Amino acid sequence: MRASRAIVVATMIVVAMVAGTGTAPAAPRPFRWKPPASPATTAPTPPGAATVAPAAETGPPAPTWAPAATAAIHPGVQTLTAGRQCTANFVFTDATDVYVGQAAHCAGTGDSTDTDGCGSASLPLGTAVEVTGASHPGVLAYSSWVTMQDRHETDPTICAFNDLALVRLDPADRADVNPSVPHWGGPVDLAPGDSATGSLVYSSGNSKLRFGLPLLMPKLGFSLGDQGDGWSHQVLTLTPGIPGDSGSAVLDAQGRALGVLSTLEILPLPGVNGVGDLRHELDYLHTQTSSTVQLAVGTEPFNGAQLPVGP
Repeated sequence: MRASRAIVVATMIVVAMVAGTGTAPAAPRPFRWKPPASPATTAPTPPGAATVAPAAETGPPAPTWAPAATAAIHPGVQTLTAGRQCTANFVFTDATDVYVGQAAHCAGTGDSTDTDGCGSASLPLGTAVEVTGASHPGVLAYSSWVTMQDRHETDPTICAFNDLALVRLDPADRADVNPSVPHWGGPVDLAPGDSATGSLVYSSGNSKLRFGLPLLMPKLGFSLGDQGDGWSHQVLTLTPGIPGDSGSAVLDAQGRALGVLSTLEILPLPGVNGVGDLRHELDYLHTQTSSTVQLAVGTEPFNGAQLPVGP
């Protein structure tokens, strides 16, 4: 994040991890800085019409996935939205298309301290998004921020924590996709929407600040519990999520898709990450739009017993 305190924390983490590696990388998309206060909950708004950008063409989704070992596109690849780098979380499909997920704030145009998706500026649907491994740019097809603003959402909890976007891949790239999370495998299913304090969580960051070192990408940690009526989970991992890891996948102890890495918190415990709950975010998408998109499960079995050391 551009917030000075967050930059200091993130920089100290990176320096400790990669001291002596040499030149600094290009700037990634920074985390949002999450203020310590949690918002109150009010009633959600009623559903409305679709705000998912229309597909450029119709056709069947990829009938089979590329082998996990050779797939060019998978959870954890880098995305670039107007030059701002984030990390893709999971793969999603509907009847006609294949998508990779990222955080909605990755397309934000305001300050990195903007955490209210109902009032923070965003690039529009249809914006081109570069996806590492893809031969053509993807298209921003859904943004929770854009949808909430179109729906005039007023629930402060939803506005604070609903941080999911979908990037529709070009049909030419569908054959190069595998939905398995690198190193850990899975997801085996969608998590139920809660995270018990102390339970293990698994992730894989791909910030440019990790210098492309596979050794630093897998992350293992534990949950500090839920907040916002289950809309968000606080997690602490080794290594913590840093700027550029925004949007990356988080699995629960059973290898289920728990959520999307969204914020870097400063208080009360520096280095804690906020993770938007994927079940809540998908429920909102389905309620507020006509989209039928669903999570794609991994082809590789989940293995949480291994060490968090890549590759």
